[in-house]
Amino acid sequence: MLDLESIKEAAVRVKPYVKRTPLERSESLSRRLGVNVFVKYELFQRTGSFKPRGAFNKMLSLSEGERKRGVIAVSGGNHAQAVAYAATTLGIDAVVLMPENTPKNYLDAARGYGANVDLQPNIAAAFDKIAEYEAQGRVLVHPFDDELVIAGQGTVGLEIVEDVPDVTDVIASIGGGGMAAGVAMAVKSLKPEVKAWGVETIGADAMSQAIAAGEPVMLPGITSVAKTLGAPAVTDLTLQLAQQYLESVTVVPDPEAIAAQVYILERLKVLTEPASSCTFAAAERLRANFGPDTNLVLVFCGGNSSVVDICAYI
Repeated sequence: MLDLESIKEAAVRVKPYVKRTPLERSESLSRRLGVNVFVKYELFQRTGSFKPRGAFNKMLSLSEGERKRGVIAVSGGNHAQAVAYAATTLGIDAVVLMPENTPKNYLDAARGYGANVDLQPNIAAAFDKIAEYEAQGRVLVHPFDDELVIAGQGTVGLEIVEDVPDVTDVIASIGGGGMAAGVAMAVKSLKPEVKAWGVETIGADAMSQAIAAGEPVMLPGITSVAKTLGAPAVTDLTLQLAQQYLESVTVVPDPEAIAAQVYILERLKVLTEPASSCTFAAAERLRANFGPDTNLVLVFCGGNSSVVDICAYI
């Protein structure tokens, strides 16, 4: 059952394997928005994103027989690296299905961490091939539609409340919705008055479209530069959690996410992904909801953009 207790159990389970990432107040972002802005630097997590939290929680929960059969995963980048890293650490064989347009740095990293990469024409085709590997006995480590994975990602929320006890607002980006849901559940279970906000980019906006339709919607393709937000659809589980725990989902265009990425690089001296920088772009759009007493936490979920990527974006 997915609840605060399961997130706390996940925190104990994954503690030996993941970093407790820093959370710091940003003077530059605070001045820009006119509120107290804190950054959860999950891009400093092992493999460069929050994903190992969920991957480890899932794989550490497998039986010995399941571990021997190996795991299968689907990813446009960060989940692939996390599954590869966790599997190698735990001595589990891993295959990762990835779309052919995945940036080379993500492919190299997934292979470098020890995964066998199976390239597919697109992310939808990658999801379609899962059943073939499951028939061989492999266990699916889903990037977001799994309560153990969501609980693992939710450990970010526990750390936010520990580090900023007076937090009033949290902004987290949405791919399939597992991280945003887990973080929002953890934070709001501990502090119900906190407002949790989701953000997507145009062209990777499966959650906002699902909320509008009242059910998951399959995107015809991922056109945003924020490829790590590129879930072809959310699921009934993550949609229900978003509806329950998020105030809203803000959708920002790529140019705003890129402008935020550049600003963060110049002022905070960290290279985020557009999937991370879009939280700052969303904060600017949501500014009317904040006041001088606001303590806003932005979750910088990943930092696996390459220098080639950011030059191409600009």
